[in-house]
Amino acid sequence: MNQHDHLGSTRRRFLKNGTLVLATSALASPRLVGGDELSTLRVGLVTDLHYADKAPAGSRHYRESLAKLSEAAEQFRKDDPAFLVELGDLIDAADSVEVEQGYLQTINKTFAAISRDRHYVLGNHCVDTLTKEEFLSSVGQEKSYYSFDRGGVHFVVLDACFRSDGEPYGRKNFKWTDANIPPVELQWLKADLAASDKPVVVFAHQRLDVTHNHSVKNSADVRQILKESGRVLAVFQGHSHQNDLQDIDGIHYCTLVAMVEGSGLESSGYSLLEIKPDLSLHLTGFRNQASQTWLSK
Repeated sequence: MNQHDHLGSTRRRFLKNGTLVLATSALASPRLVGGDELSTLRVGLVTDLHYADKAPAGSRHYRESLAKLSEAAEQFRKDDPAFLVELGDLIDAADSVEVEQGYLQTINKTFAAISRDRHYVLGNHCVDTLTKEEFLSSVGQEKSYYSFDRGGVHFVVLDACFRSDGEPYGRKNFKWTDANIPPVELQWLKADLAASDKPVVVFAHQRLDVTHNHSVKNSADVRQILKESGRVLAVFQGHSHQNDLQDIDGIHYCTLVAMVEGSGLESSGYSLLEIKPDLSLHLTGFRNQASQTWLSK
């Protein structure tokens, strides 16, 4: 298949044992991608923990995210993923920088103990009181958007925490409905995808597949770049706190359930993504997270 022919041209859906299964044509040779031998790659995923030492508000039980994450940690230690991704809103808002830093230090101590290879997607609540620099410095991450390779797969972390005028979120200077990926990041994304010959998985916080309040306002521009690359297998995102799945232009946009919603461990949600040698994707969901499988034809 020519690399500009999109891999989703022959996708089909069917149900198997109650799990949505999507079949897709292979992007490249089943076991050799970009010159690298591809073995099964496991990735741990969590999102929207909203940890804070404060009383519940509505369905959000902020303090309980710590125990929920501890349970997820036990599962991840059994599954031994190559790396972890936190898809945004690790913490909730506080009235001061000092208190907010305390929330972050507490929840990240548990998260950091799971794996040395960790990646943090910025959510709007991460930078409600803090600046991006303060949040990233606290978790030991250099950039808010970047890419990396693992096991023959190219991974992209996006940052949509920018206002329409390009100003980065921070210190309560934004409306959460005004999420954007600025031109400089779009240019970077296009060049980054063009420079890789590997299959791609994208991580985001705000949704790229819808047009309501939880979406990136210029999501259509982002989707066009992903489509044109011809190499994007799936996008994993959070923000709207619900299980959801959209298939757009042959790319799977999978929204993961929030960990903060509901009281008790049974109300949690987290998942393990497995990327198989034939480029099929298997998402095993725990607690309220739905499982999904995308098969390579």
